[in-house]
Amino acid sequence: MESERASLTWIKSSFSMGGGACVELATDGEAFALRDSKDPTVHLHYTYQEIEAFILGAKNGDFDSFLR
Repeated sequence: MESERASLTWIKSSFSMGGGACVELATDGEAFALRDSKDPTVHLHYTYQEIEAFILGAKNGDFDSFLR
């Protein structure tokens, strides 16, 4: 399992400020893995449909109320 995690190619937003405050996304077979750069050993897994709904919601402004 650990070797599979090591082989993932993680992508983070170009808006990320660094300093360990990044959320990173990688494809993991038929699903997607999501992790927090402060603790990269913990991975959450989501389906394509779940990630698609989240990204489309973010593009639509559904989460703008969380921004400062």
